Amino acid sequence: MLKKYGQPLVYKVINPFIEALVRAKVKPNTITTIGLVINFAAMGIFIYGAENGSRTDHSYIGYAGAVILLAGLFDMIDGRLARVGNMSTEFGALYDSVLDRYSEMIMFLGICFYLVSHDYFLSSLAAFVAMIGSVMVSYTRARAEGLGVDASVGIMQRPERVIIIGVSAVLCGIFSTAVGGDFKITVDWLPISLFETITIFTLPLFILAILANQTAIKRLRHSKKLLEEKEVSEVRSQVSEDSNY
Repeated sequence: MLKKYGQPLVYKVINPFIEALVRAKVKPNTITTIGLVINFAAMGIFIYGAENGSRTDHSYIGYAGAVILLAGLFDMIDGRLARVGNMSTEFGALYDSVLDRYSEMIMFLGICFYLVSHDYFLSSLAAFVAMIGSVMVSYTRARAEGLGVDASVGIMQRPERVIIIGVSAVLCGIFSTAVGGDFKITVDWLPISLFETITIFTLPLFILAILANQTAIKRLRHSKKLLEEKEVSEVRSQVSEDSNY
């Protein structure tokens, strides 16, 4: 859905900026590097909020979410710049993939640090599991493509992950400012709150942890099917060649 409808809309908005970058002869790898630096900034905000903010002050989550979305925009710009400016290279594709993984893990490091520091232990585990799933989604596709099959299936690809984390973080920050960081909905027979302000940020992390790993497993199963079909096709081709002799 995002790739079919959202991506063309974003490209339409950023195309003038892309054309300006082409005229200025800015390299895609430069944009990729800037994206990594911005993710470092998001991590820094989470860590600063963990060290200096209170448990009911979620403004730092909101600020970090906005920075994450900005970094995600740069992630779209570098690929678009490479295509529009005819600057695509194999090393550029590798560089982009490697820095994307660093960016994602740096972002999750900041999230986990923040949640652990403010005693959201289960949520920090969810964030860590989400990080594992996110890395495996990308790795499974890359490894499958290295074996000659396309594994770009599943719903939780990088743009979806960035949007879920960034938007939920921003909404958490806005809600905390407007309603209060100590807002809670409790039920007598539950040992934990049914809902509190930070749930706006942490619940999507639990969902992401499940769906990212589900996407990685789906890609693994899809690749298994394609690789088996490829092996059968190669065997049939070999048998056909042998019969011709």
